[in-house]
Amino acid sequence: MLEKIQETAAFIRERMPAQPTTAIVLGTGLGRLTEEIDVDVEINYSDIPNFPVSTVQGHKGRLLFGRLGGKDIMAMQGRFHFYEGYDMKQVTFPIRVMRELGIKTLFVSNASGGMNPDFSIGDLMIIRDHINLFPEHPLHGPNIPYGPRFPDMHEAYDKQLIAMAETIADELGIKVQKGVYVGVQGPTFETPSEYRCYHILGGDAVGMSTVPEVIVARHCGIRVFGISVITDLGVEGKPVEVSHEEVQLAADAAQPLMTAIMRELIIRAS
Repeated sequence: MLEKIQETAAFIRERMPAQPTTAIVLGTGLGRLTEEIDVDVEINYSDIPNFPVSTVQGHKGRLLFGRLGGKDIMAMQGRFHFYEGYDMKQVTFPIRVMRELGIKTLFVSNASGGMNPDFSIGDLMIIRDHINLFPEHPLHGPNIPYGPRFPDMHEAYDKQLIAMAETIADELGIKVQKGVYVGVQGPTFETPSEYRCYHILGGDAVGMSTVPEVIVARHCGIRVFGISVITDLGVEGKPVEVSHEEVQLAADAAQPLMTAIMRELIIRAS
């Protein structure tokens, strides 16, 4: 595994125009951020040794290098999901490659279903913590020596970055929520009983990504900021049918707000 990570990192390093320390996973809700990146190099996932290829509609599958607000960055345009049939080592492989390339800070975004009765469709939720309900753990198996066998997760999401994002949102007049993200395998959307169960467990939103990437990033010593766009609601007494297309529409509507916060956060934190 380590040899594959190093082989992939060596391939990418030869094509990197600079040495970024910041990476972004451009999940649902952040696609428009690519329009603000001064892109120097694009690499298709299909051209990268050992890289999986995203099969999800709306995830383009490219690795970008360039500048955002004058800061050198690396960006994944599309991520990999457990429900696509990949194992957790494949899902999180790019994060380990990032560590090998010198990334110190990771920004992630996603679409999620809101379970907090105070949430509305289109809200942005800064992730303050998560609950991992994936059936396979991304650190299962021999420990890769990027971190300890039993990594501490008391601060999976960087408190300083969270505070900075709240300040930025306040300055920009953008309403943000804060909450706990529940990571599940998918690909089905949740039943009303599952929404109720996850909320009782302490979750405010639920989705099918992010948690494995964050766990591996923290194992690698990379600090993390995560944000969700609430694209549907699973609040008790308000059952709402949802489709992938509706999720994308809600995420697209929230993109300008999420992009504004993330852009400024990246500039200030880098």
